[in-house]
Amino acid sequence: MMVKSDDGRELRSFRFKDEDKSQEVRPVERRVLLETFASHLPPETIRFSSKLTGIKKSSDGETVLELADGTQVSAKIVIGCDGIRSPVAKWMGFSDPNFVGHCAIRGLAYYPDGHPLEPNVTYVYGKGLRAGYVPVSSTKVYWFLCFNSPSPGPRITNPSILKEQSRQIIWNWPLDIQDIIYHTADDTIIQTPLMDRWLWPALSPSASSGSVVVVGDAWHPMTPNLGQGACCALEDSIVLAQKLASAVNNPRAMSLEDALKSYERERWSRIFPLTIRANLVGAVLQLENPIVCSVRDNVLLKLVRLRSMLEHTNFEFEPLQNSG
Repeated sequence: MMVKSDDGRELRSFRFKDEDKSQEVRPVERRVLLETFASHLPPETIRFSSKLTGIKKSSDGETVLELADGTQVSAKIVIGCDGIRSPVAKWMGFSDPNFVGHCAIRGLAYYPDGHPLEPNVTYVYGKGLRAGYVPVSSTKVYWFLCFNSPSPGPRITNPSILKEQSRQIIWNWPLDIQDIIYHTADDTIIQTPLMDRWLWPALSPSASSGSVVVVGDAWHPMTPNLGQGACCALEDSIVLAQKLASAVNNPRAMSLEDALKSYERERWSRIFPLTIRANLVGAVLQLENPIVCSVRDNVLLKLVRLRSMLEHTNFEFEPLQNSG
C-alpha cells in the first residue's frame, strides 16, 4: 500500500504482510463476485425485474411481497438485502440514511494490452479531496474520487459528464490517476453520495420483525472509508445462515424469531462501532484546511500504528455446512 500527496510525494508505504501476517489484499471485481455466488444457486432461483412495491402480512402469518408487475409472493422468511434505499427497511421503520458531506465517483479502467501499474493499493490525499486505485486484474484497475459537497446534489448518470467532472477535479494531480480515468469505460463509472446510518441502541428499530430481517446496507449502511461495507454484508450472510440453520434443524431449541434476534445481537456489536469509525476516518481524510492537512499528512500519518488500523478487517467464523 502506498499513500501519496496530491503533488505526487510519497507519504508512506508498507506491505500488509509486514505489518500483520494475517492480512492480505484480494481485489475482486464485483460482477465476478456476484456471478460466482449466482452460479452456485439452483436454476431459476433468481428472478429479475421484480421491483418490490409493498409488504403485508397474510392471515396465516406469512409475509406477502407485492411486486410492480402485480405479482404477489408469499414467503415464510424475508431477508431484505436490498441496499441503502431498502423498501424492506423502510417498512420496518428505519429512517433514511444520512448524507455525510461528501460524494464519490467510482470507475473501472480497462487497458486491453495490459496496464503498467504495480500490484499496489494507492491512495492520494488532497484538501477536501482524495483518490485511490488498485489493479483488479492484468487489464482492469478500480479507482475512486471522493470530494466534499454541501448536499447530495442531482443524480448524474451521463458517463461523459462524470469523466469530465473527474478530470476537472484532479486536473493538477499526478498523471497516473488521470490516465486511469481516461481509460475508464462509460458503462463502469458512477457517482454516489456517501451515506450511513448509526444504529443507536434502544433508538433504532430492530433488525428483524417476526420473520422479516434486514442485512447489509439495508440495515447498516456505512461509508467506504474502512473498506468494510460489502465485507460486513458478507459477514451478515454467514452469521444469519448459521442462525437459520440452527432454527430449522432444531426448532425446539431455537425458534425462527429467536434465531433472527440472535443474529442481530451478534452482529450489532461489530456493525455499530465500524459505522462510527468509518464516518470519523472519512471526516479526517476530507479535511480542507491546508495547515491541518499538512499535519495529517506529514505527522499523524507517520505515527499511526498500522497493525491496529487493520484489525477491524479480522472476522472469525465457523465454516458453513452443506445441508444438501
